[in-house]
Amino acid sequence: MNYVILAAGMGTRLHPFTKNYPKCMLQIGYGETVIQRMVRLLKKFDSTAHITVVTGFKRNDVEASINGCNFVYNPFYGVTNSIASLWFARDSLLDNVILINGDIVISEQLTRELTKLVNNDLVLVDSSIKVDGDYNVQVIDDLVVVMSKQLDEYYGEYAGITILTKESALLLKEQVERMIEDECINEWYENALVQMILNSEFKLKYYDISDYEWTEIDSVNHLLHARRIQGKDRIV
Repeated sequence: MNYVILAAGMGTRLHPFTKNYPKCMLQIGYGETVIQRMVRLLKKFDSTAHITVVTGFKRNDVEASINGCNFVYNPFYGVTNSIASLWFARDSLLDNVILINGDIVISEQLTRELTKLVNNDLVLVDSSIKVDGDYNVQVIDDLVVVMSKQLDEYYGEYAGITILTKESALLLKEQVERMIEDECINEWYENALVQMILNSEFKLKYYDISDYEWTEIDSVNHLLHARRIQGKDRIV
């Protein structure tokens, strides 16, 4: 399976902890960083994993810290958002793909499940989070109808991971290219998915992960949660 880890950002919300390195390089236990652990677990549960990492801030440090990955550089990481990073990695959108935001930590059990969710168009959603979610998802029946930070009511919080079939990945590639041409460089790539839904170009389902442990890392509390998740790993 193809995986793209979007890890170009500067992580300014976690300053001063990310003043000298990005969030994906934060240590979370056992001598591992966020991105080292994600790469290790993907390879553990998917022996055919083909992993592309989009780097930006402190690219040399990130690239030197992990082995067995392809790297794509977003030189405009300081003035763009994840849609630009995905544009630089758009050749990864030619086949089935799993897109992972670089500040996401998920349990071993969820990683194992993730590697089985191929041939689907899904976003991971935590339905237990109904208040104070960061980037949230509203659904009707089995389908995602919108994802946004500005939802008053929503089904759950988006967990920073998207799974796409080849056909849908190609549609996303086209949408990202259109948005970059329109200079929408400071958008999340997920906004391209929302535009595709609004255009009725494809149907996006969701996978509820409320029974699994996970966190994004946008605060010290999130970092502590990530370390608790890491502490339950079986290091092999």
